[in-house]
Amino acid sequence: MIRILLVDDHPVVRMGLRGMLDAEPDLTVIGEASSGVEGVALALSERPDIVLMDLRMPGGDGVEAIGKILSTTTEVRVMVLTTYESDRDILRAIEAGAAGYLLKDASPAELADAVRAASRGDTVLAPSVASTLVRQVRQPAPPSLSARETEVLRLVAAGLTNADIGKRLFISEATVKTHLLRAFNKLDVADRTAAVTTAMHHGLL
Repeated sequence: MIRILLVDDHPVVRMGLRGMLDAEPDLTVIGEASSGVEGVALALSERPDIVLMDLRMPGGDGVEAIGKILSTTTEVRVMVLTTYESDRDILRAIEAGAAGYLLKDASPAELADAVRAASRGDTVLAPSVASTLVRQVRQPAPPSLSARETEVLRLVAAGLTNADIGKRLFISEATVKTHLLRAFNKLDVADRTAAVTTAMHHGLL
């Protein structure tokens, strides 16, 4: 029997979930919580096999609750069950250790199968959520600059010439040019203005 804890601030939602899950011969709901704080306390005291966690609730959000549960025990698997599927929500939940991310429009059969899969150790994702994660993985990592390259670009942005930058940093003008060329290469640009603009776009300045 797979023991499940429901964490959702809407009583009607919890009632519907309990009815669907308890109707399955191998699933049973052993408790309900209406907030993240309450969910953490029940998860740690009752040690269910699966926690179905909503994301946005009073008293701390679901992602915070996931982190607190999983920092204390590895026995409990936490699955997100929510109406929200923004990139930020998905990434935060997965990074916190969620074993799955389902949307509330899932059918009873899909939900039951997902709970069973999670209890076996599988990661279960709604199709739209999986697509979001694949898209994030495929995006190239943002460029990174060394401390000195960043310093040089900041001075470029302030309007200093290479000679002025060299004097400010006590390095030769040739060394300034070397740092700039390395920054150009990392940022995939060809001139000072584009380097500054691109670095700002990526939050590097």
